[in-house]
Amino acid sequence: MSKGRLEAFSDGVIAILITIMVLGLTPPHGSDLAALGPLVPVFLAYALSFLNLGIYWNNHHHLFKATRLVDGRVLWANLHLLFWLSLFPFGTVWLGENASAPVPVAAYGLLLLLAAIAYTILVRLLIAVPGQGPELAAAVGADRKGQVSLVAYLLAIPAALLVTPWLAIGLYVVVALIWFVPDRRIERVIAPGGRPAEEPGRAGES
Repeated sequence: MSKGRLEAFSDGVIAILITIMVLGLTPPHGSDLAALGPLVPVFLAYALSFLNLGIYWNNHHHLFKATRLVDGRVLWANLHLLFWLSLFPFGTVWLGENASAPVPVAAYGLLLLLAAIAYTILVRLLIAVPGQGPELAAAVGADRKGQVSLVAYLLAIPAALLVTPWLAIGLYVVVALIWFVPDRRIERVIAPGGRPAEEPGRAGES
């Protein structure tokens, strides 16, 4: 499978997930502004999940711009990531309807954690593909944002269960905001035409 087909499949799955999530925003029975009150937590949960899916889509897109080759392990790792992302609609509805309950908030954090782990695995397997150019490893670097995210999710889950769910939700928002700021690592090693930048003295290689 070419990396283009993998990207197109992933884009389609993420688009469907966003569509499914918005179906959880059911209109209120009333016709005044007060009727919208109970929907506020559901909408905020949707907005947070929409932002997270958008972040994954954005980073996935940039990741594969710096990628030359994929193999079978990468295909399975990508499906592994999509599996956890596919559970976001379920987690979003449960969180939105129970924003102050420890278990749903912790479960949402577990989904975020597992998706982040799956993305990390995907990145590492892409770097390890035989014949992969050095651009991807250079772009990823130490991946401090990824490490901070994993630690934050690991702290948020017990915080939701043992301290207060609002602390956990705050950590989820902070991580999303960290990733919302554009990450220029990959752009710095990608040529203006969208291809991995060639190394000096290797301009004829692909």
